[in-house]
Amino acid sequence: MRVDSHFADGVHPGEVDAWVRTAAVLHSNGDGMDLAVRDGRVVGVRGRADDRVNHGRLDPKDLFAWQANHSPDRLTVPRVRQDGVLVEATWDDAMGRIVDHSKALLDDQGPGALGFYTSGQLFAEEYYTLAAIAHGAIGTSHLDGNTRLCTATAAEALKESFGCDGQPASYTDVDHADVIALFGHNVAETQAVLWDRILDRLAGPNPPALLCVDPRDTPVARASAVHLAPLPGTNVALMNSLLHEVIEHGRVDHDYVHRYTIGFDELVRQVAGYPPDRVAPVCGISAGEIREAATLLGQADRLLCTVLQGFYQSHQATAAAVQVNNLNLIRGMIGRPGAGVLQMNGQPTAQNTRECGADGDLTGFRNWANETHVADLARLWNLAPGWIPHDGPPTHAMEMLRLAENGKIRMLWVSATNPAVSLPELRRVRSILGQERLFLVVQDCFMTETAELADVVLPAAMWGEKTGTFTNADRTVHLSDKAVAPPGGARPDLDIFIDYARRMGFRDKDGNPFPPWNDPESAFDAWKAASEGRPCDYSGLSYDQLRTVGGIQWPCDAQHPDGTERLYVDGHFPAQPDYCESYGRDLTTGDPVDADRYRAMNPHGKAMIKAAEYLPAREAATDEYPFMLITGRTLYHFHTRTKTGRVPQLVKAAPEVWAEISEKDADQLGIAEGDLTEIRSPRATVHARARVCRIREGVVFLPFHYGYWDTGDPSGRDGQRAANELTPTEWDPASKQPLFKTGAAAVRRLAPCDGPSSAPTTTASAPTSPGVPATEGGSHADVDES
Repeated sequence: MRVDSHFADGVHPGEVDAWVRTAAVLHSNGDGMDLAVRDGRVVGVRGRADDRVNHGRLDPKDLFAWQANHSPDRLTVPRVRQDGVLVEATWDDAMGRIVDHSKALLDDQGPGALGFYTSGQLFAEEYYTLAAIAHGAIGTSHLDGNTRLCTATAAEALKESFGCDGQPASYTDVDHADVIALFGHNVAETQAVLWDRILDRLAGPNPPALLCVDPRDTPVARASAVHLAPLPGTNVALMNSLLHEVIEHGRVDHDYVHRYTIGFDELVRQVAGYPPDRVAPVCGISAGEIREAATLLGQADRLLCTVLQGFYQSHQATAAAVQVNNLNLIRGMIGRPGAGVLQMNGQPTAQNTRECGADGDLTGFRNWANETHVADLARLWNLAPGWIPHDGPPTHAMEMLRLAENGKIRMLWVSATNPAVSLPELRRVRSILGQERLFLVVQDCFMTETAELADVVLPAAMWGEKTGTFTNADRTVHLSDKAVAPPGGARPDLDIFIDYARRMGFRDKDGNPFPPWNDPESAFDAWKAASEGRPCDYSGLSYDQLRTVGGIQWPCDAQHPDGTERLYVDGHFPAQPDYCESYGRDLTTGDPVDADRYRAMNPHGKAMIKAAEYLPAREAATDEYPFMLITGRTLYHFHTRTKTGRVPQLVKAAPEVWAEISEKDADQLGIAEGDLTEIRSPRATVHARARVCRIREGVVFLPFHYGYWDTGDPSGRDGQRAANELTPTEWDPASKQPLFKTGAAAVRRLAPCDGPSSAPTTTASAPTSPGVPATEGGSHADVDES
C-alpha cells in the first residue's frame, strides 16, 4: 500500500475543505482516488488506500492532469458558425440550431441522416442516455464511440470466444499468476499502476515469469524472461506457432477442452502448418525464441494473458486476439486465481461505451440479431418493438465517415473525442468533417482540431464537475461525484443530451417524455434495470453503496451482492444461443454468423475455440517504403493531449512528437539522435526528431498524441506533425477497428539539430545514445508509505 498525492503550490492537505471520491479518467486502469477541494476549486488529488484496483497508487496523469480543469482556454459558452467564423452564442441559439437541423433532416431524409460519434471518457449514465436517444428516440443505427479505435477488438474477441463481452479475469490474478504473458500490451505506459503491481511480484518471493510480445524494447520487454519482437502484421502467424508448440508437446488440458469448449480439432488442423521453423522468417524472429516462449506458456501452472493495441490495431486484429483466448482455453486457464485472460481497454470508460450500447453494441450486451433481445429493449424503453433499427449490423465509425463523405449522413454529433487527430488518413478526415453539407456538432471542453471545423460547439463539463459511474478494464465500477461547478456556461454531457431530447419533444409510445430520467442517479437506476439479467448486471449496485465501498466488480446482483471477482469459474459461459450477445463473425471476411448456423454449431453454449489462417498484410514494406510504421502511446499523454497537453509537468516530460528508429537503421540512413527526419507514407509526410533506440530493425514508431491546436495551425490543414497523417484507411474485418500498426513508410534525414530528441528517457523511447539528459517532469508525487 502506498498513498500517492499531489497538490497545488501552497496547499497543505490539512487545508482542504472536502475530499470527493472519484477514479482516474486518463487510462483504463480505474485507479481509485479523491479530489481535494478548497474554495470551490480542485487543488489536488490523493490515491485511495482502500481501493481494490490501486491500493493508493497513482500514475503521472492521475497526479497532474486535474490541473487542466483550470486551463484558461476552457470552453465556457457555446459557439456557432456565422459567415464562416465561429462566434459566441447563447445555449438557446446553439441548441435551437441543432434541433432545427435535426427536425429538418428527419422530415426530409429520415433517421439515417443523423449520426453520433462519442468517446471512451463519458459516464455510463451519459452513454446509456445517448444510446436511448440515438437508437430509441431517433431510430438511427449510426452511433459509435472512439473505442472503435482502441478496444473494439477486445469486445469482438471476447464475443467470438465466450459469446459475450466482459473480462474473464481480474487484476488480482496478477498476484497469483506464475506466468504473465503480455501480447502487444505495454502496460508500463498504458496502465502504470498495474505495472507497479507486476513489479511488486517480480521483486517479491516466487516472482512470475513474463513473456512480452512487442516490436519495441519497452520496460515490459526489459523485465521479461522472453521478449518476442515480431514484424508488425504477423501476430496470427506467431500465435499459431505458439499454439502449435503447446499442442505438439502435450500441454493441453483435454478434460477442460472436452467438457467446456468446441472447435479444438479445427485448431489442431490449422496450427499443424505453423511449426516455428516455418514461422520464424515470416515474423522476423528466431525459431528458438518461439520455442522458448511456447515452453514458458505450456509449463505455466497459472497463466494470465493480457492483450492490447499491439494486437488490436494490427493486421488480423480479432483473429490474433482470439488466438490468445484459445491459448487459455486449451490450457484450461480460465476462472481460477492467476489463470485467465484480460482483453484490455485503452480508455477509462471504454467498457461502459460497450455495455450501454453507445459503440455499436445493443444496450446491456443484448444481441442485435436476436428479435427477442431487441423486443426486450423496446419494452424496457416503452417504444414500439419495430422502432429500434436492427435490420443489419450497426454502423461502425469508419463506415459513418464514408456515409458522411458521400452525403448520406448530413449531421454528425461528436462528443468528447477528436477525430481530426485520432482517425487514420487525416487529410481525408478533415475534408469530410469540413464539408459544407455536413452539419457538425462538437461537444467538448476545449477547442480541439475537430471543434475548429464545427458548425456548433457546445462547452462540456469535465471530470470532477459532474456525477456519474464508470467501469475499468477488469469490470470494477466506481462512482465519481461532482466536486466543483463547471466554469461559465459549461454543462455536464448528460444535461446536454437530456436538453436535446426535451427540445426535440421525444416521447415513448404512451406519450411520456423520453428518455424519462432527468439526472445522474435516475439515469443510473434506469441503466441498472436495463442491465438486469444480462452478463453486465448492475442491479445490485447503488450510488450509496459505491460511496461507501468504492470499486465493485460486475456482475453485482442479488446472487452476487459484493460483486464478482472473476467470470466462468464453473466452466459455463454466456454463449447459449438464446442468451449470447453475438452469433459471431467470420474472422477472415467479417461476415456475420446467422442464428441457425450458430445454434447448430454451439447448441449448449460452450466456449468457442476459433482457428485462423495467417494472411499477409495488404500494405507491406517495399523498396520505396522500406519501413513498417506503428503508432502508439506514451506514459505522459492521453489521446490527442486535449487535457494532458495543458499540464506543465506532463508537457515537460514529453513536449513534442518524435520518431523511434533502431541504431542499425539510423546508421544506414545517416541519422543521429535528435536529427530532424521526414517520415513519409503513400498518404502524407510527417516531420519529427529522431530517437535512436532499441526498437526492432525495419520498424519506425510515432506517438499519435500530437496534433495542431498548440502550433498556430489549429485546423491542421497544413500539418506535418500528427502521426495519423500517415496511417491508412483500413480496418479489421471482424471488429471494424482501424489498423494503425501495419502501414508502410520511408524515413530520411532532413537536417541536424542541436541536442537530442525530447522523447522521454524513462519509457519505451529510452535512447541508446549516451549523454541524453534524463526526462524531467511527470514523475513527482508526495508519497505516504504504509
